[in-house]
Amino acid sequence: MYKSWWKILGAVLVVYSTVAGFLASVPALPILHQSIRNLYFHVPMWFGMIVLFSVSVYHSIKYLSNNNEEHDMKAVQSVNAGVLFGILGIITGAIWAKFTWGQAWSFDVKQNFAAIALLLYFAYLVLRNAIDEDQKRAKIAAIYNIFAFPMMVVLLFVLPRLSDSLHPGNGGNPGFNAYDLDSHMRMVFYPACLGWILIGYWIYTLLFRVSAIEKNKTV
Repeated sequence: MYKSWWKILGAVLVVYSTVAGFLASVPALPILHQSIRNLYFHVPMWFGMIVLFSVSVYHSIKYLSNNNEEHDMKAVQSVNAGVLFGILGIITGAIWAKFTWGQAWSFDVKQNFAAIALLLYFAYLVLRNAIDEDQKRAKIAAIYNIFAFPMMVVLLFVLPRLSDSLHPGNGGNPGFNAYDLDSHMRMVFYPACLGWILIGYWIYTLLFRVSAIEKNKTV
C-alpha cells in the first residue's frame, strides 16, 4: 500500500479531473465554447507522452553506459506507453479541431509536426523489430532514441513557433492564459496533467513487468 501511493494518487486525480472536466463550469468564450473542456484531456496526453519519452531516453543512455539489458527493456516499454499517449493526443486534438477549426485535420503546422514527431517513435519500434541480434538491436535502438528525443522537442516546441498557426501558443497566436484558463480551470487542469502523467508511468511499469516475465520464460 505504501509503495502504491502514487498509483492511487494518479487514479484519484484522473477520476477527479474527468468528472470535473465534464461537469465544472468553464469560461464562456467565442469559438471555443464548451470544447475548451478538451483542454483537460488533450494537453495532459502530450505531457504524459513527453515524460514517458524522457524516461525512455534516460534508460537508453544508461544502457549505453553499462550494457544492462534491463535498461533497454525499460526504454522500449516507456516508448510503447509514450506512443499510446501520443496517439491519444492526436485523437483528442483532432476532435477539438473538428469543433473549433471546422475539420479534424487542417494540416496546421502544429498538427503536422506533432504527427512527424510521433512517426519518429514508430520508426524506433520498427527499427527494433528489424534487428534480430539482441545486443546489436539494443545498442542501435538506444543511439536512435537519444537522437530522436531532441528532434521531437524541436518538432513540438521550436519549429511551430517559426510560422503562423491556428494552435494556441504558436505563430503569434496566444496560448492559454488568464483570459481563457481561469482559476477554476486551473484547479482541474493541473491535477489532470499530474494524474495522466502518473497513470502513464504506471502503464509503463506494467508493460515492463510483463516483458520481464516473458523474457524470463524464454531464457
